[in-house]
Amino acid sequence: MSQAPMSDISSDDKLWAALAYVFSPLIPIILMFMEDKKDRPFIKAHNMQALILGIITVVTSGICIGILVWLYQLYCAYQAYQGLEVKVPVITDFVRNQGWA
Repeated sequence: MSQAPMSDISSDDKLWAALAYVFSPLIPIILMFMEDKKDRPFIKAHNMQALILGIITVVTSGICIGILVWLYQLYCAYQAYQGLEVKVPVITDFVRNQGWA
């Protein structure tokens, strides 16, 4: 997991990125409709990752893996709140290759 600080990040950006991980998939969907938030680079980079992790959590919630994924989301939320770029294995590359972040 690579952690590199991004520049030009407001405390509001950090908060929304962290909330996207904690309350995924609800907050990432809401952020996609908020005009002033959806095009912010830091939020955009974290939002789609959080959405995909949230979907994985919901799908795997019937088994213990869902709990582990949610705990990983909490860790990602902490990293995002610190202003760091979170690189989730496989998901980050997929999101970037699709042009979503």
